Amino acid sequence: MKKNLLCVAMALGGLGVAQAASAQEFDDRWYLTGSVGYNVQDSERDTSNAPFGAIGVGKFINPNWSFDVELNYQNPEQGDALCVGSPGCSGEDLTWSQYGISFDTRYHFVSPERSWNPYLLAGLGYQREEIEYSNFPSPDSPVRVEEGGLAAKLGVGIQGGSSRVKYRAELAYRASTAADDTVPATLLDDPAPNRDDGPDWFGDVLASVGVVIPLGPEPTAPVAPAPVAPSCADMDSDGDGVNDCDDKCPGSQAGQTIGPDGCPVPVSIDLKGVNFDFDKSTLRPDAVSILNEAIEILKRYPELRVEVAGHTDSKGTDAYNQALSERRASAVYDYLTGNGIDSSRLVGPNGYGESRPIAPNTNDDGSDNPDGRARNRRTELNVQN
Repeated sequence: MKKNLLCVAMALGGLGVAQAASAQEFDDRWYLTGSVGYNVQDSERDTSNAPFGAIGVGKFINPNWSFDVELNYQNPEQGDALCVGSPGCSGEDLTWSQYGISFDTRYHFVSPERSWNPYLLAGLGYQREEIEYSNFPSPDSPVRVEEGGLAAKLGVGIQGGSSRVKYRAELAYRASTAADDTVPATLLDDPAPNRDDGPDWFGDVLASVGVVIPLGPEPTAPVAPAPVAPSCADMDSDGDGVNDCDDKCPGSQAGQTIGPDGCPVPVSIDLKGVNFDFDKSTLRPDAVSILNEAIEILKRYPELRVEVAGHTDSKGTDAYNQALSERRASAVYDYLTGNGIDSSRLVGPNGYGESRPIAPNTNDDGSDNPDGRARNRRTELNVQN
């Protein structure tokens, strides 16, 4: 037994440093396995080492872990210990068959640089043994007994190959409770053996090579759908919030007020209350309070640029009204710059005379409309961005 354990330790050390040359890919197909190997028998069995075979089925459940179910069989020759007292009996004439099932998991150390990858093995299963031994001088000799028990397996291996077939080389140690009370250790001295004094468990070393044959067609990488050219309805090249199909002004600038057609729309801050007396360009006290509110807004939004625009009613000549509107715009411009608004943020001052009324200067019957003319005597701040 100690010699067998030493062999396992040496083999584990050798396989632990084994390296190969390229990588195994994850293949989730079911596969069949077949292997042949050599079973180094536990010395307490008094059996010879024997070849064995195994078949199974398995599957990778992720790139590193696989699960197999495997059936095994071996038929070692017995020694002569179970023939004692039987003239002409030879251990070769007695049967010791071993077979079982094992549920094995393997952890594969997969690397992109290798096509052969080492792995660790752990399994749990059931082993059964059919044993003959001499019971001379009983007429029923030889006696056949059967016993089964749990079996645990640990090992290492290496696996590699192609997508059509892979190969394994494996070394494992299997401990089994089968036949723990089948063949008594006192057989030589007790013609009616007590069946409870056999060994508690046997340990065998299994060295094997095998094949792994995937079932079904080789998996293929999913085909990416052909790229679909984006529609103009899904694009907004200038980032103004209007899709390219509807955008009639694709060159609009960030920060501009944009209409539904994608074009900038003029925005005016009508300084309601910043009106002027007839034929005057001086700021009234009520206008100053309105301008102070506008100054606070401009300070709160330092990126805002505005045009200072002056307007008049329709009384007087065009030339006179043009000059008057310019003076009114200048009055507001000077107040803004004098109260902390940088001139770089102001366009103008610009005068538009009587050309842009916001209310009628006369009534429908042609009579004077003083309220409308008062509204037209105004200054506006027109947002430029």
